[in-house]
Amino acid sequence: MISYRLKAIYLLILIIIACIQQLFAQQNIQFTQYIFNSMSVNPAYAGYKEEWFGQMALRSQWLGVDGGIKTGLLSLDGVIDEHDRRHGVGAQITVDALGAQAASSLYANYALRLQLDRADRHRLSLGIAGGVTQYSLDGDKLRYYDEGDVAIPQGMQSSWHPDIRLGVLYTTQRWYAGISVQDLFGGSEADAELLQFNQNTLQSLYRRVHAYYMAGILFQLEPGLKLRPSILVKDDFVGPTAVDINAMLVFNDKLWIGGGYRTRAKILRRNYQDMTADKLSGLNAVMGIAQFHVSPNLRIGYSYDHMLGKMSSLQQGTHEITLGLTFGRNLDRIRNPRYF
Repeated sequence: MISYRLKAIYLLILIIIACIQQLFAQQNIQFTQYIFNSMSVNPAYAGYKEEWFGQMALRSQWLGVDGGIKTGLLSLDGVIDEHDRRHGVGAQITVDALGAQAASSLYANYALRLQLDRADRHRLSLGIAGGVTQYSLDGDKLRYYDEGDVAIPQGMQSSWHPDIRLGVLYTTQRWYAGISVQDLFGGSEADAELLQFNQNTLQSLYRRVHAYYMAGILFQLEPGLKLRPSILVKDDFVGPTAVDINAMLVFNDKLWIGGGYRTRAKILRRNYQDMTADKLSGLNAVMGIAQFHVSPNLRIGYSYDHMLGKMSSLQQGTHEITLGLTFGRNLDRIRNPRYF
């Protein structure tokens, strides 16, 4: 029965990806420290830690660039049945600003966590998230050459847009793998009406459907030292595919130190390659990541992204700070700490 359900979910996701038409869009929000809490990437992650966990993240991208991206996130997730731990729930608030435009989102997450063995070392989670995003544009922040240009909206304009996310996540004590789809309503014909300001469609505010593929594994190098490599592949089916490769060293389950490499890859032939200099695939960066568990209930993380290539001289990198707080302690959770 479980195998049948898994096949059905994969088939549903593939059908949705294949059927939904795409529009021009900005890329979805991405945090470097998603490796510590992947609910923003996959709704099936809700409740994975099997205890209530709250996180705050602040990200400043392209420091030194006027109008650079500023992002904030608040999230909370846990399980509502402490004995079986089958039902994970969560909530997530995100605020993202880029120059004159901004997007504020609120999502509610639910994950059905199926136990696959008696020892409870294997779980298959099926997740769904529903929410809304408020897109806004402050015309007073836009620069223009011709005063009174009708293409420039006056003052603050905003519009609400619904969204659904789906995800599947398979976890063990040693490795995990998952797939998710976000912005399922992105590319719908309704966008043409939802995202218009003063009768001018602002295509830069649109979001496309995105698919995320994630996997990771844990190696015990020696007592008190573990290695946790992982990979995240993000695709919007129009532009180049984004790939994150990370590796973290875990010291005594308290200090995490590592880094990563982010690049865009030409995995599939896309139309943009016929219309550009085909250099989008060369956008890449290196990341340094650290997290310290101040106490069993409190953790602090910091990461720095350094862009490679010609654009590196135009900005001062990306800084991201996270603060995580655990509410209560689960005895089984203490015996089997979570590394994903």
